[in-house]
Amino acid sequence: MSAKRLGIGFVGSGFNARFHMQGLRFVRDADVLGVWSPNQKNAASAARYARELDVGEAKAYKTITDMVADPAIDAIWLNGPNQARIENVEEICDAVTSGKGTLKGIACEKPLARTVAEAKQVIKLVEGAGIMHGYLENQYFAPQVAVGHDLLWRRGAATTGAPYLARAAEEHGGPHAPWFWNGAQQGGGVLNDMMCHSALVVRQLLTPPGKPLSSLAVKRVTGRIASLKWSRAPYAAQLKKSSGVDYTKTPSEDFASVTIEFETPDGHTAIGEATTSWSFVGPGLRLSAELLGPEYSMRWNTLDSGLDLFFSRAVKGKTGEDIVEKQNAEIGQMPVVVNEAIAYGYEAEDRHFVRAFLGKEKPLLTFQDGLDVVRILMHAYKSAELGKTLEYSERGVDKFVPQVAQGTWNPR
Repeated sequence: MSAKRLGIGFVGSGFNARFHMQGLRFVRDADVLGVWSPNQKNAASAARYARELDVGEAKAYKTITDMVADPAIDAIWLNGPNQARIENVEEICDAVTSGKGTLKGIACEKPLARTVAEAKQVIKLVEGAGIMHGYLENQYFAPQVAVGHDLLWRRGAATTGAPYLARAAEEHGGPHAPWFWNGAQQGGGVLNDMMCHSALVVRQLLTPPGKPLSSLAVKRVTGRIASLKWSRAPYAAQLKKSSGVDYTKTPSEDFASVTIEFETPDGHTAIGEATTSWSFVGPGLRLSAELLGPEYSMRWNTLDSGLDLFFSRAVKGKTGEDIVEKQNAEIGQMPVVVNEAIAYGYEAEDRHFVRAFLGKEKPLLTFQDGLDVVRILMHAYKSAELGKTLEYSERGVDKFVPQVAQGTWNPR
């Protein structure tokens, strides 16, 4: 590839990888050239999808090593399932350290890993191979979040003082693939799956633009988890039929809330409140955030989309997700999220990391930020299990594995 363009190879072929491919339609200096999946049929399908989007002449590879070894591949977008993270990273890094291939960068989808120990292993492997890394957190780059964050700090905080309370939530009716529902495979339930978004967003909003997220020190974490819907008998039976997991025996949480107490550089307290749910009932995926300061505030809700459609009972059609991600209905009044890849931040995120790996920008989020998120999530799980607020410690959860991930959690 020319030094002015980045050849991207995807590890993973599912829903998330395809969202990134949609985002890359608007990135001018990158091409999707490869896809690997343990299921070759899925890899071929995703490669065909990339070609149909006209984002590159993608082809399916038989192994990750083959893809890394191809001189056309400059960077890897790591979008495989959580349980395969270490194995995938090991193969990528081995291909580089053994001299089979070279990479300008590796971008990893959230969460970085299932535990702090796994996250540290990922960082050790990637940095040991000398590969630049970026942490893929799309909501950090969502246009409304990024613009609102900048404007409130530039106009409100600059004249009346820093913000003190941020809220964020991600809610829908449940994930796409069976492995998400399996606590042992995924590493938990909705807290591990989606709180990684919301916990980072509240920290982002409370941090001055241009400053590292770590400048806002985490002091205390309070977590709560519950199985509100999917362990009820009729829904547990539905889930067992569709995904092969039995929530009457080994449930994962479908609701989680976390309160994070931060200390600002000038010694003030700031609070982040985050909520995530697989038991939300509404039109579809709802992302939301708020930021409050002494004399200002912001509000973001993706279902306030600016376009609503109404379908009467007489309208018949197939179920789908052509109106909104995780769509839950086909009749009634429905908000339409136009171009979700842009609205949710994938396009801006992908553009940024392409430019970072081409040496044009410094990565805004690295695997260290991903590790910090995992630490917060593990504190939240531990807090929920103990039923008390925890003092935050960077080494306090190094060996911790949530009960949900161990299959021993009892929601009652």
